Amino acid sequence: MERKFIRNFFIRMLILLLAVIAVVVVFDPFYQYHKPLPGLKAVLTDKEYQCIGTLRNFDYDALIVGSSVCENYNNGWFDTAFGCTSIKAIRSYGATADLCYLLDTAYEEHDPKYVFYNIDPSSLSASTEPTYVSTGCPMYLYDRNVFNDYPYFFNKDVLLEKIPYMLAFSFIGDYDEGNSYNWAQWKNFNEETATGLYIRLDEISPMQPETANAKELAGNIALLTSQVEAHPETTFKFFFSPYSMLWWDNAYRSGELEAVIYNEKQAIRALLAYDNAEIYYYQDDEPVITTLDNYMDMIHFSKDINYYIFDKLSKGEERLTEENYEERLDGMRELGYQIGKNYP
Repeated sequence: MERKFIRNFFIRMLILLLAVIAVVVVFDPFYQYHKPLPGLKAVLTDKEYQCIGTLRNFDYDALIVGSSVCENYNNGWFDTAFGCTSIKAIRSYGATADLCYLLDTAYEEHDPKYVFYNIDPSSLSASTEPTYVSTGCPMYLYDRNVFNDYPYFFNKDVLLEKIPYMLAFSFIGDYDEGNSYNWAQWKNFNEETATGLYIRLDEISPMQPETANAKELAGNIALLTSQVEAHPETTFKFFFSPYSMLWWDNAYRSGELEAVIYNEKQAIRALLAYDNAEIYYYQDDEPVITTLDNYMDMIHFSKDINYYIFDKLSKGEERLTEENYEERLDGMRELGYQIGKNYP
């Protein structure tokens, strides 16, 4: 009798566990195994958990690649303007190695015709090693070993929060799939908020040599050019987003301004050598970067600025060439000095 009870108990537990796994696999809110089921929307709010799966399993022929400043683009803007189907490949830090990791994943089973790639200044001096492991990302989702996915299968947040959340947004309200990972609606963008989050350095540090990050710079440029070179069928549209005057003031006071401009010049020079690479520059848009009502901190701007950048990009405006890039970057250097010396 006791033996039968134990056997039935374990059979029922096994059935329950298999049922839990089946629910997670069928609905798959992190899109590890398939794209959304018919009738369900792609509800994308957790990039560290969902981005890698969407790159493997979704249908797309274009990528919006970058750091958190790219999260507030609407995919539909690009789809309409460029005649494509786009998804986002986002990493908050925006380090080159991390973004190239996502690109490598995308290219495993897709052949994008466009890559819209935001280059953050810090990404050119960052480590050339991916940071997913060191920052505690759920690597069981990043590898292809289904046998270590048990933290996904047996997770009460997935069962009781993520799946109901996906179902609710699919059938209730007007959730826009193009607003994947969007956070702008929850933030305040105004001068008071931006300056309140800016801790200005008390003293001005000596200006660093422009080659202060030469080793890291060379490695990151190699990562970028290797992507462009390996995929001649893709048009890479690289662009530099407009950080606020607070960021440029900090670059001046920390002594990093000359190195920032040098790094960008070297990266642009290298990328301009490729026919399938285009570079667009929006950092020196003085009316935008000096209007702090556009920002929530030194870097992050409102969705209106995301659309402003997209609109210019779609029209091919502010494109850099061999003939004009040095002049534009020299102008940004001068503007950075003006901001630092005359900061109100």
